[in-house]
Formats: sequence, structure tokens, C-alpha cells
Amino acid sequence: MNQETSSKLLGFDPGRDKCGVAVTDEQGNIYYHEVIESSQAISTLNNLIQQFSINLLVMGNQTTSKQWKKRLENELLVSVPIVLIDERNSTLEARDRYWEMYPPQGLIRLLPAGMRNPPRPIDDIVAILLIERYFNSIK
Repeated sequence: MNQETSSKLLGFDPGRDKCGVAVTDEQGNIYYHEVIESSQAISTLNNLIQQFSINLLVMGNQTTSKQWKKRLENELLVSVPIVLIDERNSTLEARDRYWEMYPPQGLIRLLPAGMRNPPRPIDDIVAILLIERYFNSIK
């Protein structure tokens, strides 16, 4: 399948203050990922759905997911199926993934992996992991 026709999924890690968003395809190619303020979530998701022709939204199922799902169903400009995925332990997993994506530099390299904290919020990496968990669940 070439890049133009491969379907893209939108990962969404909703939160009260900030949200993680990511766009990947079935092959795991990452086209976009960012941590945004919750107040920007609907407009950002609408833009990404149009920009990448998203056909499925994968969202974490914890804390604020029920309220967010309702909002998305009412406020997204294009109706996109929403799948809830178990997000337990995703933050710990995202911390490890962060360091795989951005290997530690300088003195941070000397710290044991478990003591390293990413220098920025990692909700976008959680969104990537949610998409991966979705693909693992349908295999």
C-alpha cells in the first residue's frame, strides 16, 4: 500500500489540562505528534482529521474519556469512529518510548533508565502507544 492510500489513525490521549495527539498509519509511521492544551483539542483534532483523511480515532479509556467521547461525537466536523483502548501503564511505557525516540544526551545518559524523566510532557507518545495497542488488539 503506498503512502497516499494507507489509512491513517488519530491517537488521542485526553486530559483535563493537556492532551496528546498523534497520527500514524498501519505500518507505524508517525506523521504527527504533539501535546496540546485541552482547550485546543477539538479544533486540533478537526484539522488533523481533514489534513490526514483520518478514518479512525483511538482514545484512552481512563480518567476523562467518557466526557471527551461525548464532546467528540458532538463537536467533530466529520463523523469518525471512536475506539476506546485500555491505557493502563501507558505513561510508564511512554516514558521508556520517549528515550528510545530521543536518546539521552550528556549527563542524563549516566542516570539509570528508571530515574530519567523526560524534559517535556509525553501525552503525545501515549497517543502513539494507544494506536499501537489498538493494532495489537485486532491482530
